Amino acid sequence: MGTTSKALSLLSFFSRARASIGLSDMARLSGMNKATAHRLLSELADQGFVEQTGTGREYRLGPAVLRLAALRENTVPMRDMAMQVLTDLSAATGETAHMSVLSGDVLSSIAYTYAHAHGTMVMMEDAEVLTLHATGSGLAVLAFSDPGFVDQALARPLAARTRHTETDPAAIRALLPGIRARGFATSVGGFEEDVHSHAAPVFDAQSRCIGAVAVAAPVSRMTNALRDSIQAELLTRTTHLTRLLGGFLPSTFPTFEPQVTLQKGA
Repeated sequence: MGTTSKALSLLSFFSRARASIGLSDMARLSGMNKATAHRLLSELADQGFVEQTGTGREYRLGPAVLRLAALRENTVPMRDMAMQVLTDLSAATGETAHMSVLSGDVLSSIAYTYAHAHGTMVMMEDAEVLTLHATGSGLAVLAFSDPGFVDQALARPLAARTRHTETDPAAIRALLPGIRARGFATSVGGFEEDVHSHAAPVFDAQSRCIGAVAVAAPVSRMTNALRDSIQAELLTRTTHLTRLLGGFLPSTFPTFEPQVTLQKGA
Protein backbone atom coordinates (compact mmCIF):
# COMPACT_ATOMS: atom_id res chain seq x y z
CA MET A 1 0.00 0.00 0.00
CA GLY A 2 1.44 3.36 -1.06
CA THR A 3 1.70 6.46 1.09
CA THR A 4 -1.40 8.04 -0.45
CA SER A 5 -3.44 4.89 0.09
CA LYS A 6 -2.26 4.63 3.69
CA ALA A 7 -3.22 8.23 4.37
CA LEU A 8 -6.67 7.88 2.79
CA SER A 9 -7.27 4.61 4.64
CA LEU A 10 -7.26 6.57 7.90
CA LEU A 11 -10.45 8.33 6.81
CA SER A 12 -12.35 5.04 6.94
CA PHE A 13 -12.02 4.91 10.74
CA PHE A 14 -14.26 7.94 11.21
CA SER A 15 -17.94 7.18 11.68
CA ARG A 16 -21.05 8.65 13.25
CA ALA A 17 -20.19 6.87 16.51
CA ARG A 18 -16.51 7.87 16.24
CA ALA A 19 -16.59 11.43 14.87
CA SER A 20 -13.30 12.43 16.53
CA ILE A 21 -10.21 10.27 16.95
CA GLY A 22 -7.06 10.99 18.95
CA LEU A 23 -3.60 10.15 17.67
CA SER A 24 -3.12 7.18 19.98
CA ASP A 25 -6.49 5.70 19.04
CA MET A 26 -5.82 6.23 15.34
CA ALA A 27 -2.50 4.42 15.66
CA ARG A 28 -4.23 1.56 17.43
CA LEU A 29 -7.09 1.32 14.92
CA SER A 30 -4.82 1.48 11.88
CA GLY A 31 -2.04 -0.72 13.26
CA MET A 32 0.50 2.01 12.51
CA ASN A 33 3.02 3.45 14.95
CA LYS A 34 2.22 6.91 16.33
CA ALA A 35 4.91 8.65 14.32
CA THR A 36 3.57 7.31 11.02
CA ALA A 37 -0.04 8.00 11.96
CA HIS A 38 0.87 11.56 12.96
CA ARG A 39 2.72 12.19 9.71
CA LEU A 40 -0.16 10.90 7.58
CA LEU A 41 -2.76 12.84 9.58
CA SER A 42 -0.69 16.00 9.18
CA GLU A 43 -0.62 15.48 5.42
CA LEU A 44 -4.39 14.97 5.37
CA ALA A 45 -4.84 18.11 7.48
CA ASP A 46 -2.72 20.15 5.07
CA GLN A 47 -5.17 19.24 2.29
CA GLY A 48 -8.28 19.81 4.41
CA PHE A 49 -9.33 16.16 4.69
CA VAL A 50 -9.06 16.22 8.48
CA GLU A 51 -8.79 18.99 11.05
CA GLN A 52 -7.86 19.14 14.69
CA THR A 53 -10.57 19.99 17.16
CA GLY A 54 -10.86 21.04 20.77
CA THR A 55 -7.47 21.08 22.40
CA GLY A 56 -5.94 19.93 19.13
CA ARG A 57 -5.39 16.39 20.34
CA GLU A 58 -8.19 14.85 18.31
CA TYR A 59 -8.92 14.80 14.60
CA ARG A 60 -12.22 14.95 12.73
CA LEU A 61 -13.17 15.01 9.05
CA GLY A 62 -12.34 18.30 7.38
CA PRO A 63 -14.10 20.56 4.87
CA ALA A 64 -12.48 18.91 1.85
CA VAL A 65 -14.53 15.78 2.50
CA LEU A 66 -17.77 17.78 2.53
CA ARG A 67 -16.80 19.55 -0.69
CA LEU A 68 -16.05 16.29 -2.47
CA ALA A 69 -19.28 14.74 -1.14
CA ALA A 70 -21.28 17.67 -2.54
CA LEU A 71 -19.52 17.38 -5.89
CA ARG A 72 -20.23 13.65 -6.01
CA GLU A 73 -23.91 14.22 -5.28
CA ASN A 74 -24.11 16.71 -8.16
CA THR A 75 -22.11 14.48 -10.48
CA VAL A 76 -23.68 11.13 -9.60
CA PRO A 77 -27.37 11.68 -8.81
CA MET A 78 -29.28 9.32 -6.57
CA ARG A 79 -31.03 7.62 -9.47
CA ASP A 80 -27.75 6.71 -11.17
CA MET A 81 -26.35 5.12 -8.01
CA ALA A 82 -29.64 3.35 -7.39
CA MET A 83 -29.65 1.91 -10.91
CA GLN A 84 -26.24 0.34 -10.37
CA VAL A 85 -27.43 -1.41 -7.22
CA LEU A 86 -30.82 -2.36 -8.67
CA THR A 87 -29.23 -3.90 -11.75
CA ASP A 88 -27.02 -6.09 -9.57
CA LEU A 89 -29.97 -6.95 -7.32
CA SER A 90 -32.14 -8.03 -10.26
CA ALA A 91 -29.33 -10.12 -11.68
CA ALA A 92 -28.69 -11.82 -8.33
CA THR A 93 -32.34 -12.63 -7.62
CA GLY A 94 -33.77 -12.99 -11.13
CA GLU A 95 -36.64 -10.67 -10.20
CA THR A 96 -37.77 -7.05 -10.54
CA ALA A 97 -35.99 -4.56 -8.28
CA HIS A 98 -37.02 -0.98 -7.66
CA MET A 99 -36.27 2.01 -5.44
CA SER A 100 -38.76 4.59 -4.18
CA VAL A 101 -38.21 7.74 -2.14
CA LEU A 102 -40.45 9.33 0.44
CA SER A 103 -42.49 12.24 -0.86
CA GLY A 104 -44.89 13.51 1.77
CA ASP A 105 -46.99 10.56 2.86
CA VAL A 106 -46.39 8.40 -0.24
CA LEU A 107 -43.43 6.83 -2.00
CA SER A 108 -42.41 7.81 -5.53
CA SER A 109 -40.59 5.25 -7.65
CA ILE A 110 -37.37 6.69 -9.07
CA ALA A 111 -35.75 3.64 -10.67
CA TYR A 112 -36.42 0.00 -11.49
CA THR A 113 -34.77 -2.88 -13.32
CA TYR A 114 -35.95 -6.18 -14.79
CA ALA A 115 -34.02 -9.44 -14.78
CA HIS A 116 -35.70 -10.99 -17.88
CA ALA A 117 -34.89 -14.39 -16.41
CA HIS A 118 -38.50 -15.57 -16.70
CA GLY A 119 -41.35 -15.26 -19.13
CA THR A 120 -43.43 -13.43 -16.53
CA MET A 121 -42.22 -10.66 -14.22
CA VAL A 122 -43.60 -7.88 -12.06
CA MET A 123 -43.87 -4.74 -14.18
CA MET A 124 -43.37 -1.19 -12.96
CA GLU A 125 -44.55 2.18 -14.20
CA ASP A 126 -42.39 5.30 -14.44
CA ALA A 127 -42.78 7.53 -11.35
CA GLU A 128 -45.26 5.07 -9.87
CA VAL A 129 -46.76 6.21 -6.55
CA LEU A 130 -46.71 3.61 -3.77
CA THR A 131 -48.81 3.89 -0.63
CA LEU A 132 -47.17 3.36 2.74
CA HIS A 133 -49.70 0.94 4.22
CA ALA A 134 -50.17 -1.34 1.20
CA THR A 135 -46.61 -2.02 0.03
CA GLY A 136 -43.50 -3.71 1.36
CA SER A 137 -41.57 -0.51 0.67
CA GLY A 138 -44.09 1.54 2.61
CA LEU A 139 -44.07 -0.81 5.58
CA ALA A 140 -40.26 -0.71 5.66
CA VAL A 141 -40.37 3.09 5.73
CA LEU A 142 -43.01 3.16 8.46
CA ALA A 143 -41.04 0.73 10.61
CA PHE A 144 -37.96 2.95 10.58
CA SER A 145 -39.65 6.35 10.76
CA ASP A 146 -40.38 8.59 13.73
CA PRO A 147 -43.52 7.68 15.72
CA GLY A 148 -45.07 11.05 14.91
CA PHE A 149 -44.78 10.39 11.19
CA VAL A 150 -46.31 6.93 11.63
CA ASP A 151 -49.20 8.40 13.60
CA GLN A 152 -49.84 10.94 10.85
CA ALA A 153 -49.59 8.37 8.05
CA LEU A 154 -52.02 5.96 9.72
CA ALA A 155 -54.49 8.60 10.93
CA ARG A 156 -56.00 9.23 7.50
CA PRO A 157 -58.33 6.76 5.73
CA LEU A 158 -56.38 3.81 4.31
CA ALA A 159 -57.65 2.63 0.95
CA ALA A 160 -57.73 -1.04 -0.01
CA ARG A 161 -55.86 -1.65 -3.25
CA THR A 162 -56.70 -5.36 -3.28
CA ARG A 163 -58.62 -7.83 -1.12
CA HIS A 164 -55.34 -8.46 0.72
CA THR A 165 -54.59 -4.84 1.61
CA GLU A 166 -54.40 -4.30 5.35
CA THR A 167 -56.28 -1.12 6.27
CA ASP A 168 -56.52 -1.49 10.05
CA PRO A 169 -53.97 0.91 11.64
CA ALA A 170 -53.65 -1.28 14.73
CA ALA A 171 -52.81 -4.33 12.61
CA ILE A 172 -50.24 -2.33 10.62
CA ARG A 173 -48.62 -1.04 13.81
CA ALA A 174 -48.38 -4.63 15.05
CA LEU A 175 -46.22 -5.49 12.02
CA LEU A 176 -43.62 -2.77 12.60
CA PRO A 177 -41.62 -4.26 15.51
CA GLY A 178 -41.01 -7.44 13.53
CA ILE A 179 -39.87 -5.43 10.51
CA ARG A 180 -37.43 -3.47 12.66
CA ALA A 181 -36.11 -6.72 14.14
CA ARG A 182 -35.54 -8.28 10.69
CA GLY A 183 -34.47 -5.17 8.80
CA PHE A 184 -36.94 -5.76 5.97
CA ALA A 185 -40.68 -5.86 5.28
CA THR A 186 -42.81 -8.18 3.17
CA SER A 187 -46.12 -7.72 1.39
CA VAL A 188 -48.14 -10.41 -0.37
CA GLY A 189 -50.82 -9.03 -2.66
CA GLY A 190 -51.22 -5.81 -0.70
CA PHE A 191 -50.65 -3.47 -3.65
CA GLU A 192 -51.07 -5.81 -6.60
CA GLU A 193 -52.69 -9.22 -6.63
CA ASP A 194 -50.26 -12.14 -6.86
CA VAL A 195 -47.16 -10.03 -6.16
CA HIS A 196 -44.84 -10.93 -3.28
CA SER A 197 -42.44 -8.14 -2.39
CA HIS A 198 -39.57 -7.75 0.05
CA ALA A 199 -38.31 -4.25 0.91
CA ALA A 200 -35.52 -2.75 3.00
CA PRO A 201 -35.10 0.89 4.06
CA VAL A 202 -32.57 3.42 2.78
CA PHE A 203 -31.16 6.06 5.16
CA ASP A 204 -29.59 9.52 4.81
CA ALA A 205 -26.62 11.10 6.60
CA GLN A 206 -28.76 11.69 9.71
CA SER A 207 -29.89 8.03 9.73
CA ARG A 208 -33.39 9.11 8.68
CA CYS A 209 -35.34 6.74 6.46
CA ILE A 210 -35.72 8.39 3.05
CA GLY A 211 -37.10 5.50 1.01
CA ALA A 212 -36.76 1.82 0.29
CA VAL A 213 -35.45 -0.74 -2.17
CA ALA A 214 -37.70 -3.67 -3.01
CA VAL A 215 -37.63 -6.94 -4.92
CA ALA A 216 -40.98 -8.01 -6.36
CA ALA A 217 -41.81 -11.46 -7.69
CA PRO A 218 -44.96 -13.38 -8.65
CA VAL A 219 -46.41 -15.23 -5.67
CA SER A 220 -46.34 -18.48 -7.63
CA ARG A 221 -42.55 -18.28 -7.96
CA MET A 222 -41.80 -17.53 -4.30
CA THR A 223 -40.11 -20.68 -3.02
CA ASN A 224 -38.20 -20.87 0.25
CA ALA A 225 -34.93 -20.79 -1.67
CA LEU A 226 -35.91 -17.68 -3.62
CA ARG A 227 -37.18 -16.01 -0.45
CA ASP A 228 -33.89 -16.62 1.35
CA SER A 229 -31.90 -15.38 -1.64
CA ILE A 230 -33.95 -12.20 -1.95
CA GLN A 231 -33.65 -11.38 1.74
CA ALA A 232 -29.88 -11.84 1.80
CA GLU A 233 -29.22 -9.95 -1.44
CA LEU A 234 -31.69 -7.19 -0.58
CA LEU A 235 -30.22 -6.39 2.82
CA THR A 236 -26.63 -6.57 1.60
CA ARG A 237 -27.17 -4.35 -1.43
CA THR A 238 -29.55 -1.87 0.21
CA THR A 239 -27.06 -1.35 3.04
CA HIS A 240 -24.43 -0.73 0.36
CA LEU A 241 -26.70 1.81 -1.35
CA THR A 242 -27.21 3.71 1.91
CA ARG A 243 -23.44 4.02 2.19
CA LEU A 244 -23.06 5.05 -1.46
CA LEU A 245 -25.54 7.85 -0.83
CA GLY A 246 -23.54 9.05 2.17
CA GLY A 247 -26.05 7.67 4.66
CA PHE A 248 -25.71 5.76 7.90
CA LEU A 249 -27.67 2.85 9.28
CA PRO A 250 -29.31 3.55 12.65
CA SER A 251 -27.47 2.03 15.59
CA THR A 252 -30.51 -0.17 16.19
CA PHE A 253 -30.52 -1.66 12.69
CA PRO A 254 -30.20 -5.45 12.99
CA THR A 255 -27.25 -7.51 11.90
CA PHE A 256 -28.53 -9.84 9.20
CA GLU A 257 -28.22 -13.57 9.73
CA PRO A 258 -29.46 -15.63 6.76
CA GLN A 259 -32.18 -18.13 7.57
CA VAL A 260 -32.45 -21.49 5.86
CA THR A 261 -36.22 -21.36 5.64
CA LEU A 262 -38.99 -19.05 6.70
CA GLN A 263 -42.57 -19.85 7.55
CA LYS A 264 -45.11 -19.37 4.82
CA GLY A 265 -46.37 -15.79 4.66
CA ALA A 266 -43.45 -14.35 6.68
